[in-house]
Amino acid sequence: MKKLLILTVLLSAVNFGHAQTKKAITTDSKFVVSVNNLTLEAAFELQKQAADLASKYDKKVSVAILDASGTIILITRGAGVGPHNTEAARRKAFTALSTKTPTLELMRNAAKSADAQNLNTLPELLLLSGGAPIYYNNEIIGSIGVAGGGSAENDDIIAQSVGIPAAGISARK
Repeated sequence: MKKLLILTVLLSAVNFGHAQTKKAITTDSKFVVSVNNLTLEAAFELQKQAADLASKYDKKVSVAILDASGTIILITRGAGVGPHNTEAARRKAFTALSTKTPTLELMRNAAKSADAQNLNTLPELLLLSGGAPIYYNNEIIGSIGVAGGGSAENDDIIAQSVGIPAAGISARK
């Protein structure tokens, strides 16, 4: 009986300590935030959509998809697409994510503004069309970069046309 009582008290103390620790971690959001991110499955779907749309223009493209932190989820290079397009797609995706702006819009706005014309001197930014933020509930959760579509307009259309509507994911706000 004495052993049972000691075991009951000990288990109660352990459970109480565990509950207190868990509460302290989950209720204090001052140091931890949750961030929505694209999944690898979403990246595959968006890449497939981009490649399928490019084929309607009789083009093969390089596609880069980044998560909300700018980390590469997926990069593909279409058959016969120049290797420089792979890096261009990554940098377009990074530029769109970093500036929260489709890259064609950014490029055109920068050309009109003396204050923004030097944006192209930043090493990672690439002011070429074909990059777009990816949104979920009006929050940027990643980005896409497309290169090799044959024209600035094609790359832009392809990048901004992808999405998974059933999941609330879109390259347009």
